[in-house]
Amino acid sequence: MSQHEISIAGRRIADDQPPFIIAELSANHLGDIGRALKSIDVAAECGADAVKFQTYTPDTLTIDVDNEYFRISGGLWDGRTLYDLYGEAFTPYEWHAELFSHARSRGIIPLSTPFDETAIELLEGLDAPAYKIASFEVIDLPLVAAVARRGKPMIISTGMADLAEIQAAVQTARDNGTSEIILLHCTSAYPAPFTDARLRTIPHMKEAFQVIGGLSDHTPGTAAAVASVALGARVIEKHFTLSRDDGGPDSSFSLEPDELARLVSDCRSAWEALGSVSYSLSKSERGSEKFRRSLFVVQDVKAGETITHAHVRSIRPGYGMPPKHLPDVIGRKAAHDLSRGQPLTWKDLD
Repeated sequence: MSQHEISIAGRRIADDQPPFIIAELSANHLGDIGRALKSIDVAAECGADAVKFQTYTPDTLTIDVDNEYFRISGGLWDGRTLYDLYGEAFTPYEWHAELFSHARSRGIIPLSTPFDETAIELLEGLDAPAYKIASFEVIDLPLVAAVARRGKPMIISTGMADLAEIQAAVQTARDNGTSEIILLHCTSAYPAPFTDARLRTIPHMKEAFQVIGGLSDHTPGTAAAVASVALGARVIEKHFTLSRDDGGPDSSFSLEPDELARLVSDCRSAWEALGSVSYSLSKSERGSEKFRRSLFVVQDVKAGETITHAHVRSIRPGYGMPPKHLPDVIGRKAAHDLSRGQPLTWKDLD
């Protein structure tokens, strides 16, 4: 396959395909596997292509220390330690087999983000069709290399990474056996303001790294995701929850089911609307041709009478000669009697 076409679990991702929509469950299972399974059902019903989990434990991601280095200051999770936050948010390893199996039974592709070698091993055992590298891990080149050695497509979020760091991650992935790479532009703020979305980065990133581009979106609602499709995003990742009112670490910047369904529909409609460069009449326009302006007789004219501006005007509808011929008509003689309301043709002129 070319660098601009990737297949994940049989689903082609390319410019000539509708955008690939990833519904990110993240911590929105709220520690309840029943809720996680129900969330998979909802993602499938909303039309998402994939549902994504995160594979880590608090101990594989950080250590249990409460000091200024490990305590979050400001923002959504102010005052919490990393260990405490990840202890609430993580998806237990023992859930994964059931989650992957259930997703497949619902016809939706299961994906996950591994954060260390134990996570990669778990996901390999579940035949994960692709891997995601999170924004905060894009600088962990040994992790990128370990994932790349599995030889599967990689989706890499680029939040906070500068051009050199993205280049290093992409090169590391390629050097270690993965040529199928999707880069997701991302603003790693939760939620992210629209003014920081900087979606014009997407086409630049696609061209600079010769990859498929997309968006991992933390802005409110669906507007940024839909706009990104017009700029070339072919993969959209968005957090979702059964209900924001239920709370949880990620709920405030997650979509509810009706919003997720709208995201899927609107992103695909935006892709359809792109079409191709064309100035020809579309099929849907053909019925409207008759409402264009054309030349009509607006005052009766006798045979042999000279036609003036009082006799012929450019008006709607479009059954007569094109308006551009009005100067050629004025001063000509009528070939026969012409009646008011009659479309003018060349046969009507002497």
